[in-house]
Formats: sequence, structure tokens, C-alpha cells
Amino acid sequence: MTLPIARRDVIAGAAALALVRPARAAADPVVTAPAGRWRGTTEAGVQVFRGIRYGIDPTRFRFHAVTAPAPVRDTLAATDFAPSCPQRANIDNQNEDCLFLNIWTPDARRGGNRPVMVYLHGGAYMNGTVVDPLVHGHRLAADGDVVVVTVNHRLNALGYLYLARLNPRFPDSGNVGQRDQLLALHWIRTNIAHFGGDPSRVMLFGQSGGGAKIGTLMAMPDAHGLFHAAATMSGQQVTASGPLNATRRAQAFLARLKATPAEAVTLPVARLIDALSAEDPILGGGVYMGPVLDMRSLTRHPFWPDAHPLGRSIPLILGNTREETRAFIAPPPDLSWDNLASRIAPQLRVDAPPEWIVAQYRTQFPAMTPHDILYRATTAGRSWPGQVIEAEARAAAGAPTWVYQLDYSSPVRPGGGAAHTDDIPLVFGTLDAAGSVSGTGPAARALSARMMAAFVSLARNGHPARDWPRHTLPRRATMVFDTTSRVVDDPRRWERELFARFPYIQPGT
Repeated sequence: MTLPIARRDVIAGAAALALVRPARAAADPVVTAPAGRWRGTTEAGVQVFRGIRYGIDPTRFRFHAVTAPAPVRDTLAATDFAPSCPQRANIDNQNEDCLFLNIWTPDARRGGNRPVMVYLHGGAYMNGTVVDPLVHGHRLAADGDVVVVTVNHRLNALGYLYLARLNPRFPDSGNVGQRDQLLALHWIRTNIAHFGGDPSRVMLFGQSGGGAKIGTLMAMPDAHGLFHAAATMSGQQVTASGPLNATRRAQAFLARLKATPAEAVTLPVARLIDALSAEDPILGGGVYMGPVLDMRSLTRHPFWPDAHPLGRSIPLILGNTREETRAFIAPPPDLSWDNLASRIAPQLRVDAPPEWIVAQYRTQFPAMTPHDILYRATTAGRSWPGQVIEAEARAAAGAPTWVYQLDYSSPVRPGGGAAHTDDIPLVFGTLDAAGSVSGTGPAARALSARMMAAFVSLARNGHPARDWPRHTLPRRATMVFDTTSRVVDDPRRWERELFARFPYIQPGT
């Protein structure tokens, strides 16, 4: 069954959002809160505070959870982004001292009681940053009348190297990146009212690895009560790393580093980043690091054997794009029916015969080309199964869940399609930012307004829209975001059932 979205709802939502843009302030804003005092800037009518410290410098506490800094009485400049966590990605200004957040608010005064939307970046647990212009919060804060917060935290070996079984001095080392996020959420609960936010309406949203981090936080007892709604965009965490496999990865990393856990504490951080090229003993390729079932921070898997009871009351949007793998797989110029199966095989995250998969797609969709099947099959067998498992588990538990599928085809990317990360600028409204492939035409602007309104409604009201049904079984209602958005029941049923016959194992677990 397909239900069209009324045009008047889209127009009314967009018009309502446009009315809340604040006027430009006459002077730079200054906020005094329990944690300190900061001077920000006013840009395009939004008050912006960059580089606010929420955790002490972790350099001297490597592989340990850290605490909040002591309150500062002096007025600190909050005008520039702080460093991002050291990583192998080509990102400027990297430093181990990276526990900072950024705030965009229509009006930084107490009493605003605006919903707070906290963004966690992608890049798996290995790379990424929130200084990327795609995730700057000017437009979302202004159009949605919300407070937007973006958070950097420790990554890779600095945030997820599990050493507890190798040296008892480091009991939390496998999850300190997650504990950084908890620290940021505590800072938000204590201070965000002074920036015009409502600490009782905090929504997390994140793309790819950011969504996986949120799935993990929903299973962490220490996160209970720190946020009240969530949205994951092409990022799921069905299971965490088991402690034995995580230990094997730590051993491979330390062998490459040529150091013991105690010695790794004081080595130059560049040495640690270089050692990330160690081969993963389970998956092959570069060593994986992510949250660990350490029985301290995380005491059971987020979505195994079912949806974690801690997260069932949290309203949740689960989203994916129609052809996620267009972002990972360049169009092979020599792709043909003869080599399609061999190209698909290394991309699948289920142990299925690729020749059989290709034959099934050719029978079901005879008009598809090899390139069509390459992206459809690898998405359905790699990037989508985790979301299906989470959506089914929450539906079975009666948890408030809404599912979307982005079908909007990029007018900029060669070959078009709806790929991994394409929903980021649509949700943030950063259509013209570097890296966006959404285009800036009327269709992109209308879709962005629709998606922003849905996310803002979840933060404000606990649901994304009155015309977006919950995801329940067996209906599986799904919002298909496109130039004409609509609700479709079980839109990829054939592909879902095809891959459901093969067990899915979360990579890195």
C-alpha cells in the first residue's frame, strides 16, 4: 500500500520552519553556565559557540575514561573549531586533546526551552569529525528553531583499543570513546538551558558510524535518561565486539606498534595512528576497533538477542539510502555479466553464493544492467541488513520506531542514485556545502525541508510526522523520501526476503 504525502503538509511545514529564523544580534553573544563563560559569534542570525571543552585533556589519561573540566570563571573565546581526534583520514588540525563540542542556537538565553539535537559523526569508530561543513548547524538551528550540538570524541585506538584482558590497568579502554559521548551528554544536561535548550528534550542523530554509536548508547546503562529521542542514518550496531576478538585485535595492533599496553601509554600519538595499518586477525584488512562487550560500560549487545530493553522507550528513526554502496564502489568500466558475481562477492556481509544472487536478481528484474545489480545487491547484502534487524526487533518489542528509505537520486553524482551520506546535507540543510551532491534546485530544497521537519518534529514532539506511520509487523511501513515522498509498505520485500535466508554478522564483532 502506498500513501502519498499531502503537498499542503510539506508547504505548511516548510513555511512554519521559515518563520522561526531569528534576527541578527547586535553584539557577540556571551553565555554564563555552570561549566563556565563563553563568547561566541552571530552568523546568519544564529548564535554559534565553537570549541567548548566538555572533557579534560585525555593525553595524560590515554586509554582511560576522563572527567569534566573544572568550571572556568574567565570568559573564553568560543569562535573557532577545536582539534579533531588523530586518525588516518586527511583532516586538518588533529590532536589527542579533542574533547570539544559546538553549539548553534537561535537565541542563547535561558527560558528558550528549545529541543536539542546532538549530532555524532560518521567514519565508523576509526575516523571522522564534526568540523565538516556538511554538518554545520546554522540552517537546522534557524529553520527548526532548535539548538544543534555537534561532538568530537576519541576514535580508533585512542577510543576503542581493548586492553583489559592484557593489562588490568585499563579496564575501560575498549569503550572510552563511548564514555566521551556520555561525558558530552552530561555537559549538555547541565549547561544547555543557558544556550536556550531544553535538557528534557535531547535527541541524538548520527550518520553511519554516528548511528552505530547511538545504537550502542541505547544499550549502555550509564546513558539512561541522558537523551530522549534518536535517529540513525545508515548506521546500525546489532552486536558489539566480543572481548576475545577485541583482545586479538589489540594484540595485532600492539605487535605492529612493537609495544606493551603500558608502553603504548606514552608513545607519540603518530606511532599509534601508524599502527592502525595492522592487519585485522578476523576480517583481514586494516584492524577494526569499536565498542566492546566489556561487562562494564556495555553488558549485553544492543540488538541481540532482541532490542535492548533500555532503548525500547526511546522514539527512534532508522534510515538507509537505496543504493548505499555507490559511495564505496566506483563504477567499474569493465563490469559485465561474466564478472559481476566476482565483483559482488567481496562486498557482501553475508556468506551467500554470489552467482546465485546474480541469477536471482536477473530473474526478478530482467531490465536491470550489471551496474544496477552491483549496487542493489551489495547494498541489500552489506549496508542494509543491520537496519532490517533493528527495525524488526523494535517492531516485535512494540518500541516507537519509524523507518525511512532515501530514494532521491543525486543530480550531481555520475550515475545518480541515492548513496551513503546523501541524507546528511538534506537533514542539515547544507545543500551548498562542500561535499554535498544533493544539488540546490527546487526538488532538493523541498526534500531537505521535508526531512528537516521530520527530524525536528521527533526532537520536539517525540514523533516525526502525523502522516508517517510507525514501523510495525507485518506491515513494515516505510517513508520513501524522494522528489515526491510517500509511505510504502515493505518497499524492498523481495530483497529483504532474499537475504533473510543468510545469517548476518555485524562486521567487527
